[in-house]
Amino acid sequence: MRKLVECVPNFSEGRCSEIIDSIVNEVKKVEGVKLLDVQSDGSHNRTVVTFVGEPTAVKQAAFASCAKATELIDMEQHHGEHPRIGATDVIPFIPVRGVSLDECVELANELGQEIGAKLDIPVYMYEAAAKRSDRKNLPDVRKGQYEGLKKAISEPERKPDYGPAKMHPKAGATVVGARQFLIAYNINLSTSDVQIAKKIANNIREVKGGFKYCRAMGIRIEDRNIVQVTINMINYEGTPLHRVFETVKNEAARYGVNIIGSEIVGLVPLQALIDTADYYLRLEGFNRKQVMEENI
Repeated sequence: MRKLVECVPNFSEGRCSEIIDSIVNEVKKVEGVKLLDVQSDGSHNRTVVTFVGEPTAVKQAAFASCAKATELIDMEQHHGEHPRIGATDVIPFIPVRGVSLDECVELANELGQEIGAKLDIPVYMYEAAAKRSDRKNLPDVRKGQYEGLKKAISEPERKPDYGPAKMHPKAGATVVGARQFLIAYNINLSTSDVQIAKKIANNIREVKGGFKYCRAMGIRIEDRNIVQVTINMINYEGTPLHRVFETVKNEAARYGVNIIGSEIVGLVPLQALIDTADYYLRLEGFNRKQVMEENI
C-alpha cells in the first residue's frame, strides 16, 4: 500500500497573487506530490494550501514552499484578521493512508529541524508533535501573535523547539506539527459588533466549557463590515458541524443578529457534509452508499 500524507501549510499572504503563485509553484515542482487545493482570503490575508503524497516528497514540498514564503513575505508589513506568527504560519501533517500519526510526528520533527537549521527560523512544535503540554494547542503557541512573540521569544518559556531563539527578521516564526483531519469553518454574522462574535465564540469553544473538539474566536471582517465566528473543528465526528451551526444561530438570535452565511476553508471530508445533510433533511435509513459519486 502506498503511504499517503496530507500537508496543509498556512501562509501569511492572501492578497498578492504573484506571491501566492510563486509559493504554490514550489509545491507543484515536487515529483510525487499532488496539489489538491489553494484558498486565499484577503480579509484574513492568508492562504491555505493543501497537498498530498508520499511522506518524503510531502516534506520536501513543505520545506520548499516555506523557503519561498521566507523569501517573499515580510511580516513587518503584514496585516490581517487572522492570528499569525510568521510568513509560513503553521505546517501540519495529517495521516491519510498507510501512515500512522506517530510517523507524521517524526516527519514534523524532521521538517522543524530543517527549517530551523537551513532557514534560521524559530520553530515551535504543536498538537501530536508538541514537546510541551502548554504547546499542544495552536492558539497557545501563537499567544501574542507576531508582534507579541517578537518581544517574548527571548524568555525561557517561549524558547522555540528548533532554530534560533530570535525571530527571523522577515519571516518571523513557524509552527509545525502532526494532527488528525481538521475542518476550518467560518460563520458570518449580520453585525459589525465584534464583541457579539467574541461572546458567541467563547460559548462554543471547548476551553471555555463549550463543545469538545471546537476551537473558536470572534473577529471583524473589515471589508464587509461584518463579524465572523471562525472555528477549527478538530474532530467532526465527535462534534458535528450542524450542532455548532445551530448553537451559533441560536446565540446570535439573542442579540438580534442573523447568520448571513458560512464557509469551509480548504477541503472537507464527504462524511461531514453527509452528516449535516442527514440532520437537516431528517433522512431515514440513509447511508453513504446512496451517494452517486461513491458508486462510480
